[in-house]
Amino acid sequence: VIEVEHLSTRFGQHWVHRALNLVIEKGEVLALVGGSGSGKTTLLSIILDVLHTDAGQFLWFGKEGNPQLRKKIGSLLETPNFYSYLSATDNLKITQAISGRGNKQDIDTVLRKVNLYDRRWAPFKSYSLGMKQRLAIAAALLGNPKVLVLDEPTNGLDPVGIAEIRELIRELKDH
Repeated sequence: VIEVEHLSTRFGQHWVHRALNLVIEKGEVLALVGGSGSGKTTLLSIILDVLHTDAGQFLWFGKEGNPQLRKKIGSLLETPNFYSYLSATDNLKITQAISGRGNKQDIDTVLRKVNLYDRRWAPFKSYSLGMKQRLAIAAALLGNPKVLVLDEPTNGLDPVGIAEIRELIRELKDH
């Protein structure tokens, strides 16, 4: 699914990654573990074409990244950003239009998967941190992507929510 070869990244004099190599095969779930500032989000931002690296390369499905390949990847990076005055449904309509992933019917499906369907018309500003995180995961699931890249998907969730998201990840892996 992805192959990272000799990736090296630095900010000023500080090296974040040095000659990093990584291969992830179809059906695998990988968790990056490390302390704050260890380069986890930076790595994910690079493979999602949000940041550039100083050296090395990465391939998705054996090819360099491009807009068509990007449609096969659902992602959640850092803090979810949505329009505060819009509902979950309306925010996901915008996400769908921008990403080109999925269709309007997918919106209800993903909201059910993350247990937000009953609050689909409530404004984003009324959501708890955990609900905002769930909406971000729903956005990543639009269009049933072949790959999910989730940066701290359980951030802000209570213990029950963490268990639900872990179970969802297991289900998605099997699917």
